[in-house]
Amino acid sequence: MVGGREEKSFEERLASARDQAGMDKPPSPGKPPDNSEGNAIRLAMRLGVEMVAALVIAVVIGWGLDRLLHTRPWFMIAFVPIGAAAGIRNLIRAVGPGDKT
Repeated sequence: MVGGREEKSFEERLASARDQAGMDKPPSPGKPPDNSEGNAIRLAMRLGVEMVAALVIAVVIGWGLDRLLHTRPWFMIAFVPIGAAAGIRNLIRAVGPGDKT
């Protein structure tokens, strides 16, 4: 005895802790493990990257045309709404209904 209580073996203490935490219970049938947090983060990252990428590509194309045609900054200004529209279209396609295999 140490400190007035019986010493239990490591395995007994581990089994007791697992039982209290519910780790030895079998998974419920018919319900897959919940991974919704990981999927939500993955989707949010994808949406952010797609929106920023569409805007960056539009600005680069506008900047290149401005530099080529010496019309600074008109093409870049004109391509920002086009890039925003393309980004929003990509967001709608990614989130909207469809065949997601």
